[in-house]
Amino acid sequence: MFAIFKKELWTYFGNWSAWLIVGAFSLIGTLFLFFFENDSNIFDIGSATLQSYFVIVPWFLMFLIPAISMKTLAEEEQAGTLTWLFSQPVKVSEIIIAKYLAVCFVGMLCLLPSLVYLYTVYVLGVPEGNIDLGATFGSYFGLILLIATFSAVGILASSLSQNQIMAYLLGVFLSFFFYFGVEQLASYKLLGGADYVLSNIGFYQHFMAFTRGLIDSRDLFYFVLVIAICLFLAKVFVEKKK
Repeated sequence: MFAIFKKELWTYFGNWSAWLIVGAFSLIGTLFLFFFENDSNIFDIGSATLQSYFVIVPWFLMFLIPAISMKTLAEEEQAGTLTWLFSQPVKVSEIIIAKYLAVCFVGMLCLLPSLVYLYTVYVLGVPEGNIDLGATFGSYFGLILLIATFSAVGILASSLSQNQIMAYLLGVFLSFFFYFGVEQLASYKLLGGADYVLSNIGFYQHFMAFTRGLIDSRDLFYFVLVIAICLFLAKVFVEKKK
């Protein structure tokens, strides 16, 4: 499994694609937070907080993570190397987990440059350091869980597809639907008391709890459960391709 994990990382870092992804992600975040005139611009808000960053980042991630994960299984099948993997002394579950961990690693690497934003906001506060660190670190923890969940969804989409384009489109659709689509359906209040249940099926409400600095074991369990279900389904679909 570790050999597959290293191979996956090499495919990302060996051709500079991972560095380009991290760089583009950081550049877009910087432009929205400090240069573009929008509701997320820290100078326009006039408040020393990164909460606007944590609002826009999930939208970047739901397009970025599927781009990282789309090649994990779909490319292997398209190139015919998935059959070679099946012939190796490694379980299908180990293949899935190794590829999943590689996607998570690259995704979480995108958050490292945001520590510069944190330091900048910390210094700009009046007085210096006037920032809600509880909500900030809770939001970072929520983002890590969201990256892990989007990665699992991306792996599932890649296991269902026979080419990278379809894997990307399916990954974006599933990520968008479960993060934003379910919440919007619940907001229409068409199901009465069931709207609350529908809202809690999606990612949005559980992630927003972390942005308020509330680390609830129920929200943590929810994300772990979704990740486990996605990876299990990916394993089932890959085994069917044997």
